[in-house]
Amino acid sequence: MSDSGTAGRPEKGRGHSRTASDPEPGTPEAGGPEVGRDVEAEGVVGVGGGRSGRKGAVVRRAVRIGFLVVALGFGAYAVASQWDAVVAGFAALSWPMLAGSLVAVVAALLGAMLTWRTLLADLGSPLPLRSAAKVFFVGQLGKYIPGAVWPMLAQMEMGRDLGVPRPRSAAAFFLMMPIQLASGLLVALGTLGWDRFGWLLLFVPVLLVLLEPKVINGLIGFGLRKLKREPLERPLTRRGMLTALGWAVLGWGCYGVHLFFVAPETGLLFAVGAFALSWCLGILTFVVPAGAGVRELAMVAVLAPVMDAGQAIAVALCSRIVIILGDLLCAGLAGISARRDSV
Repeated sequence: MSDSGTAGRPEKGRGHSRTASDPEPGTPEAGGPEVGRDVEAEGVVGVGGGRSGRKGAVVRRAVRIGFLVVALGFGAYAVASQWDAVVAGFAALSWPMLAGSLVAVVAALLGAMLTWRTLLADLGSPLPLRSAAKVFFVGQLGKYIPGAVWPMLAQMEMGRDLGVPRPRSAAAFFLMMPIQLASGLLVALGTLGWDRFGWLLLFVPVLLVLLEPKVINGLIGFGLRKLKREPLERPLTRRGMLTALGWAVLGWGCYGVHLFFVAPETGLLFAVGAFALSWCLGILTFVVPAGAGVRELAMVAVLAPVMDAGQAIAVALCSRIVIILGDLLCAGLAGISARRDSV
């Protein structure tokens, strides 16, 4: 049959009709999104991906399992390499004190997760609480692997499965550092006193400028352009930034409670400031895993006025081991909870 007899006739579809001369859906002429380009931009294999899509899923799963094994291995090594000192330090502590310290660490880690989740939601990717917990806590195990990129890569990969674009995951990850540094330094100043630690004020103006949403959005946009990536769909807002800062400050308070349980003779306020300052110094080192060693040295120096060096070393090591246990516990519970939801 000749096509000339059908030109201009309406073609039947499901729920509407269009003429043969109308543009195909999903094309630029139709005014809609270019489906192929969108899918390609996110690296998602479409329905026709077939075997390559299944192969990619298998590879991603293998990479995640390998990442988890390596991260757990480094975490176990961090414990084993300090075992004698850890045993000596723990011997001076009671089980109720250790339990209280671990609970406080879990609460602090929840505060960090909520900081990250707030940033991600403000950038346009709100996640359910359990899904966010899985992505954040499992990804955080990567901090025990030397190098600073492993948590970010893990969160980008797991977030992608939940529909979070990779640039958005990376932006939320990098925003965590200035937020935690600024809030940590302010908490340290407010709790340790201005006489000995007034020099910290030198860093506060720089960090406050970096926390201005207009500055942050400009820096993120510049970085994405350099990487030849699409700009973020939604800029960071001042409300989102302030909410994230609030969660971060709450987290520092919980970390201080954790240290207070390990070393009650320091006093609660001093413990809050001591942990915040030592963590801020530790996070500035990117090569060693999770600031290993640096945070302990800083904590020993900060604790020197209130206890002898040997006791301060034991406290710092005990704090480190309790935090490792908290990281592992949160990652395990978040993974189990998310798996139950998916069944």
